[in-house]
Amino acid sequence: MKKKIKHILLGREKQITREEVVRQPLPHMDFRFANPFIVLHHLGPKQIEPGQALRIHPHPHRGFAPVTFMLQGEGYHKDSAGHDETVKAGDAQWMFAGKGILHSEGPTQELLTRGGVQELLQLWVNVPAANKFDEPSYQSATKEQQPFVLEQGGVSLRLVSGHFDGKTGPLQSITPVISIVGEIAKGKTVQMAATPGYWTLLYIVKGSLSVNLETVDQFNLVVFEQDNEEIILTAEEDTQILFLSAEPINEPIAAKDNFVMNTAEEIEQAMADYKVGVFGSLAF
Repeated sequence: MKKKIKHILLGREKQITREEVVRQPLPHMDFRFANPFIVLHHLGPKQIEPGQALRIHPHPHRGFAPVTFMLQGEGYHKDSAGHDETVKAGDAQWMFAGKGILHSEGPTQELLTRGGVQELLQLWVNVPAANKFDEPSYQSATKEQQPFVLEQGGVSLRLVSGHFDGKTGPLQSITPVISIVGEIAKGKTVQMAATPGYWTLLYIVKGSLSVNLETVDQFNLVVFEQDNEEIILTAEEDTQILFLSAEPINEPIAAKDNFVMNTAEEIEQAMADYKVGVFGSLAF
């Protein structure tokens, strides 16, 4: 049976640093979390002029995984666990903060020097309480490492994580998370099956889709009911999407600043730990 749409959430602009503004459809005033999906940010598309100096300074995370889908341009990643990598258009990265990590990100020096367009999605994926103090880890996948799913002419959808359509995505998650990113050409129809009981979300990066016969335009996030499994998408114009589906984590959530924990006390402890250097150090 077709999955009903529970919410259509328009991403609103949010200032995350002095220089950076993102669209944020999740959390939303009409709907907070689809645990493990806590935050979704859409940055850009942003024109970077040659010679600009843009970066997000080192900042702490604990208790979840920030996941980045690079859509255009390229970005650098550095963290206090020693990872240092460039992520290019079509690539994805999954940094598990665990017990605590410092993280720095932004356009690469090459992109800042030559100029160009940068666009990305960043998703915060929660983990169960039992894993929040595990050791931090990092993984990434190039565009070429992501297998195509639901293949047909005019459809280019890549599986980043999880099991779907008989394929397995290259990135691993602590609880089952299916993430698919890509394009559907105007007039093409795709039939997707979501696991009943899972949280299932669909973000329209650009374009316009008929989603189970309801039109949804760009910058909107669709939150489906957890029952049933069928989702039918028809592109009303060339469209780019992020499809997400995950096993729910049925635990309390306390989220503040750059921390996702289970209680307010754990958030306060994380903030105190950061102030006294528990998260380590990271050179700018």
